[in-house]
Amino acid sequence: MSMTFTTPEALLAAEGLELGVTDWMTIDQPRIDRFADATDDHQWIHVDPERAAEGPFGRCIAHGYLTLSLANRFLPHLIAIDNLAMGVNVGCDRVRFPAPVPVGSRIRGRGEILRVEPKGEAVQSTVRITIEIEGSDRPGCVVDTISRYTFANPTPEEPS
Repeated sequence: MSMTFTTPEALLAAEGLELGVTDWMTIDQPRIDRFADATDDHQWIHVDPERAAEGPFGRCIAHGYLTLSLANRFLPHLIAIDNLAMGVNVGCDRVRFPAPVPVGSRIRGRGEILRVEPKGEAVQSTVRITIEIEGSDRPGCVVDTISRYTFANPTPEEPS
């Protein structure tokens, strides 16, 4: 369940707020294979279960960039902006891959609002998403995502 913000002031006041966690999702081989096809990255540690079983991880692992891309799936489950005219992804600061994500693993996103600042008529937030691997002490990815939100102007009330 996401934390919802309806005004720039509310979002600006949320710096340092823990957003909680998302539901778990399973990383299966078909998802890894589709990512390999989309990116032309067919390295055997990702797509060849027989060879990967004999490799350093004992089975196929998700691409690091697949794990990173799932931050975009988790973000709206952690933070929601109501009264929004427009929201855009600005980019990412630090990205790290502390642990491989083996096929069959369950992962989830944990969020924390690191920074919030006004940018003209918009508000820019930096949210750290830690992609946790069930049963692992180390996450599969830690990324600081940067988003910019322009809130809609309130609709003037009609005269009575």
